[in-house]
Amino acid sequence: MSRKYPRPNGYMPLNYEQINNVEGHLQPSMMKYCNSVTFAYWQRSLFQRAISTIEFKNLPDEWSASVRDFFYWCVFSYGYVGVFDIDKFGLTFQPGALKGFDWYYQPTEFIVANPKLKGMSGRFKIHDDCEIIKLTPDYRGIWDIIDYYAMLLSALDSGINQSIVNSKFAYMLGAKNKAAAETIKKIFDKIASGEPAVVFDNSLLKNDTQSKDEPPYNFLERSNLKQSYLTTDQLMDRSTLLSSFDAEIGITSLPYNKKERLVTAEAESRTQDSTARLMVWKETLDSSLKLVNKMFNQNIQTVFTYEGGVNSGTIKDNTDRNRELP
Repeated sequence: MSRKYPRPNGYMPLNYEQINNVEGHLQPSMMKYCNSVTFAYWQRSLFQRAISTIEFKNLPDEWSASVRDFFYWCVFSYGYVGVFDIDKFGLTFQPGALKGFDWYYQPTEFIVANPKLKGMSGRFKIHDDCEIIKLTPDYRGIWDIIDYYAMLLSALDSGINQSIVNSKFAYMLGAKNKAAAETIKKIFDKIASGEPAVVFDNSLLKNDTQSKDEPPYNFLERSNLKQSYLTTDQLMDRSTLLSSFDAEIGITSLPYNKKERLVTAEAESRTQDSTARLMVWKETLDSSLKLVNKMFNQNIQTVFTYEGGVNSGTIKDNTDRNRELP
């Protein structure tokens, strides 16, 4: 009996073994930083930090409010959006898929799969029916950068939490019997509640008459507590990671691990390093926006949000890189 839905040739389902094999190349199998609350937190935090570097000016009025937020999400996360004009929605944008290639392996079609396009074609020919606004030359977003640093920061957060717990465990007391143990607990409860003086039965401090050499309590002190306190260093490491992420996305900052005076050459090098990728993103956006503005009679522009972005390097007029070839 033939199957109604035959399995395609070469199809391999991703079971636990395959998923573990893929994930194990990114991080050790026993470490699951990507499936935690802190990882999701850092994803959101870093993404909002990244989209603050470039501001779009003169967007159409229909792209305001929550639509503007969706536009930023598509551009920075997916890496590109298609812009086209249709009767039902007017001048609009959508995420979609690229299809085909020309002589220089550039895409020739843009495909939209929005259910609201019911009864209308979702295929648009690039440079004829639509234009593409893209962030990077390779049509990719910056989510790989965000995931990379979110994983590192999530791993560091777990270490910081553990270090804080360990630093609170300063000493331990051992009692010879249950009555002495309950007394110790009540003493610590009263001290922790803020009582200035605690009174207890003095007989509990007396040695056992049968074994006079043994004290009533055993005290285990962690004399190296200060030397094993790693929280300060870990918090500094977190600041260093955030500084490195800022350098990736174009926010100029000074390295936190710099102990001595920062010389001028080092400061200039840091500035150039922090704006290298940002300049590429802006050039690519300006190049694609030039085509969008020409086709739809718009004046959409991009500007650096932080000071120093324009003056930190030489920006060439490269806005014709996406011009339509004859």
